[in-house]
Amino acid sequence: MASNDELACVYAALILADDQVAVTGDKLSTILKAAGVSVEPYWPSLFAKALDGMNVKDLITNVGSSAGAAPAAGSGAAPAAADAPAEKKEEAKKEESEEESDEDMGFGLFD
Repeated sequence: MASNDELACVYAALILADDQVAVTGDKLSTILKAAGVSVEPYWPSLFAKALDGMNVKDLITNVGSSAGAAPAAGSGAAPAAADAPAEKKEEAKKEESEEESDEDMGFGLFD
């Protein structure tokens, strides 16, 4: 479970993102100080580095969606993922045909 320090930094980052202000360690510290919350000194800079170059609003809107789960993979991953079920079906058909070929030979497991 998240600690109070982590939650305070998350809320401060959300406030900055809502105001369309860049998330920096100094700005996070300023908001936390104004709120009267004391956190370990490394938390604001840690969150600032983690969110550097990220659009916090996009992260929030894409929570749980498959497109947001792997944004670095790009559009090249989608066709590969769509081909995977087709390959499994083909493998299942091949296995069934192999089993049927054993029965054609005239012997089986329970004969």
